[in-house]
This record gives sequence, C-alpha cells and structure tokens, in this order.
Amino acid sequence: MDAPVAIFAGLLLACGSVCAQVPESGRTQELRFSADEVDARMEDRYIDRTVGLAAAGRLDEDRALLARLRYISAELIRAAVELKPEAAQWQWEVHTTSDPEVDAICMAGGKILVGSAFVHQLDLTDGELATLLGHEVAHVVAEHHRETFSEAMLLNRLPVVPLDVVMARLDSDLSLQIRLSKLSSMQESEADHLGMVLVHRAGWAAQDMVSFYRKLAASEQSALVSSAYPATASRLSMAQGMARLFGE
Repeated sequence: MDAPVAIFAGLLLACGSVCAQVPESGRTQELRFSADEVDARMEDRYIDRTVGLAAAGRLDEDRALLARLRYISAELIRAAVELKPEAAQWQWEVHTTSDPEVDAICMAGGKILVGSAFVHQLDLTDGELATLLGHEVAHVVAEHHRETFSEAMLLNRLPVVPLDVVMARLDSDLSLQIRLSKLSSMQESEADHLGMVLVHRAGWAAQDMVSFYRKLAASEQSALVSSAYPATASRLSMAQGMARLFGE
C-alpha cells in the first residue's frame, strides 16, 4: 500500500471511531460502531435465539428460577446504571432455558439468558447467582461486544465494511477469532472484576462471590472454565482479593 492510500485509510477509520473508557478501570477503548447499531443487531440475535428456544419448548420452563433471576438482576441493573447511566435506557430482558449448552450470556443492550441446568448443577445460592449475573452484566456495561466488533473492523483494515459483515466474519473466521483471543481473555478478567463491583454495589456479600468461583473451579463441564477464560485458580484468587478489598 502506498503512503497516500495508507494515510487515507487511517483517517477513514479514525473519523468513524470514538474513544470510550470502561467504568471502574478507566481502560480506553476505540469503538468503531455506534452503540445503537450494535444493540439493535444483538437484539435481533437474542430474539432469534429465544424464539427458537420457545419453539423447542426450552424457554422459561423453570418459573421459580426465572423469578429469582428477575429479582436479582433488578438490583444489578440498578448498580449498573450508577456506573453507566445510559444503561437505564436499555430494554433489559431476562430469560432462562433448559438448553444444556447455555451457561449464561448477556448481549449488548441488556439481553440476559441463563441456563437452568448450569444453575442447578452448581446448586447456586442467590448470592452466587448474583455473581454469575454480575459477570455477564459487566460485559455489557463495559461494552465488550461493541469493542470486539470494532477491533475486528480495525484488524480488517480495508475495505470498511458494515457491522453485519463483521459479525458474520467473526462467527466463521477462526484466524480472526485467534487474533482477537488476547482481547477476549482481557475482557473476561475485566468482567470478573467489574462484575464483583456490581454485585457488591447491589448489596450481596463478598463471600458469595468467593463461593461462586470456588464452585466454578470445581466444575469440569462448564464453558465458563474453557480456555477463553482466565485460569479458575486466578479467578478464585481475584474473588478472595476483592472480598478483602470490600472488608469481608
């Protein structure tokens, strides 16, 4: 690429980007796509996922768990809004599924889905469930989906492509996923930390956080202990450190 083209490409990307900071940590992010655009695309995916689960008879069967999740998430959302006021405008949703492939997810814009099999497998108390939800809510408070799509766009260089194209490529391109693995690992550690801050602000005991990560470390089947996440021993150590920080 010759110099004028390279300069133009850099200006094109720079002009479409904004800089943001993650709450609590203050880490700087370069965000290429708008929050509204990312939220809309992730809402579409959430709708597709939940409609498919409902059609299969696997959505919200566990009404008791759903009630627990909605009560706990309401407190976490309040804490999230304190750190990120625009979260008050998101259309938050909470659902459960018996699909054994689902642990817990929260998509951009506040779309939560929790696997009942995972919750019952670990026999999570309300405080431990709050820690699980806190981690997922932290991902959206930190706008990790938006950051990942933006980074994928920046790695793509030229041509500048729409968000739908970036999302499709990210789903199918293993080499791109590998190049983003360092970012993904950092985001998981950040979600652990920020999630525990949210849980603490929502009024749950720090020992609930420690016991959740202890149970997670003992589990061998969860996707939450996969290679995409920090080592379980490190996550437990962080929870213990946060408990001391919170004075418990």
